[in-house]
Amino acid sequence: MIRIHQLKLAIGCTEEDIKNKIIKVLKINNNELEEYFIVKRSIDARKKDNIQYIYVVDARVKNEERVLKRAASKDIVKAPIEAYLMPQSGQMELKTRPVIIGAGPAGLFCAYLLAQSGYAPLVLERGETVESRTKKVEAFWNGEPLDVKTNVQFGEGGAGTFSDGKLNTMVKDPKGRIRKVLETFAEFGAPSEILYLNKPHIGTDVLKTVVVNMRNAIIEMGGEFKFGCQVTDFVFDGDRIRAVKTADGEEIAAQNVILAIGHSARDTFRRLHELDVDMQQKAFAVGVRIEHPQELINFAQYGEKFMDKLPAADYKLTARSSDERGVYSFCMCPGGYVVNASSEEGMLAVNGMSYHARDSRNANSAIIVAVRPEDFGSADALAGVEFQRKLEGAAYRYGGGSIPVQLYGDFKRRSVSTDYGDVLPCIKGGTKFADLNDILPDYICNALKEGIDYFGTRIEGYSRYDAVLSGVESRTSSPVRICRDDGFESSIKGLFPCGEGAGYAGGITSAAVDGLKLAEEIIRRYKPL
Repeated sequence: MIRIHQLKLAIGCTEEDIKNKIIKVLKINNNELEEYFIVKRSIDARKKDNIQYIYVVDARVKNEERVLKRAASKDIVKAPIEAYLMPQSGQMELKTRPVIIGAGPAGLFCAYLLAQSGYAPLVLERGETVESRTKKVEAFWNGEPLDVKTNVQFGEGGAGTFSDGKLNTMVKDPKGRIRKVLETFAEFGAPSEILYLNKPHIGTDVLKTVVVNMRNAIIEMGGEFKFGCQVTDFVFDGDRIRAVKTADGEEIAAQNVILAIGHSARDTFRRLHELDVDMQQKAFAVGVRIEHPQELINFAQYGEKFMDKLPAADYKLTARSSDERGVYSFCMCPGGYVVNASSEEGMLAVNGMSYHARDSRNANSAIIVAVRPEDFGSADALAGVEFQRKLEGAAYRYGGGSIPVQLYGDFKRRSVSTDYGDVLPCIKGGTKFADLNDILPDYICNALKEGIDYFGTRIEGYSRYDAVLSGVESRTSSPVRICRDDGFESSIKGLFPCGEGAGYAGGITSAAVDGLKLAEEIIRRYKPL
């Protein structure tokens, strides 16, 4: 196979256009091109009057070596082999099947690989199935009481189920795990375009179907799920795991436990800390959600000529405050919604969500400020959790249980908004006007104002008075890291911290990749059941 980089084509190009461009670039005849595959597609929007697609393609041709030699270009090379290789099974005997705590991306992909390899994993999830969970979340957004076990954070699919379903990641991938993750998503119902888009996303609506299909496949291969099954305690023999205990009093023997608990499992963090499992504070970031008309973002990114011809535009913005804190956009949701993502009584947190079509009238993004362990006011490993809870408690109080919102201009003036401007919010859950300056520390508020004003110099209209802010965005990543060694084990043998909650991932794809790594480690050590 030959890989061609920097294959530029016009917006709206057809498959025939791509084929003809490959033939032209490789200087071959029609009958010499046997087949081609799109590896990646991105948009080059640097010139607003001539926006183009840029492709990376792999082409199978006759007389490959001769074609490569004739091409003599750094953009035309032999395609690398990027296949994912399953590990060889080990020789140790399994006394019990692997237990996975949590059915988010890390837990699901760990369970999938283990089930595929004959290890019959047991998945314990405190929340409910996607079908039941969706009904409860929508009821909560419509004013019903919060279910602390099944909500935007907890339940099948994890926090990512009610998100934009972004699949891009900065993780390096020399072993093909990311490709394995994307191919698995596509196999179970995601659109095949995720295999080549530069910034692939699924959307919450499609992701729910994928999660259900993965669950059914895991069960068919010998795995088992227990929903509404919260792990509340751990039983150790010295420095080794022996069992887990659930809220209904069941004790489940476990030789190997994968902790794929998610970044909001604060009660589990607390219990592990009480049991002296090694963990440490971790830096993260907090801030607000900001909403703008999607048309404004489309015009800024694509210009008038192309703004209606391309998918809803995204953005990535970074700045540094006067006190040297990073300020940046995070989890940007084109054509999306801000959602009430609370999981504890008396606490309120927000997140962003999009459907696959990304067709709401607004773009939203978290604008967040880096916080460091020295900001937490304590050396305790869980001080970051308490830092988050303090902000979420304030958001709940000032919003009266609803999402506190404020126009950006009023945020700068420190005054409570009384009405919306031209930007009408797209929010799932009740709202109340409040002053976000009362909720977040001054150093966070000051950094947000500096950052958003600077972003207004990068995207015209970004710092407009009537941009809608919602608070607080506090669950950007786990506030703790559960320490693990080179064999992925914690200070307790057989207890494997995994994914975003344990501090080793930051999003759906990286969490899924970490789940694969943990499954590979179990496979390398043990014989299948």
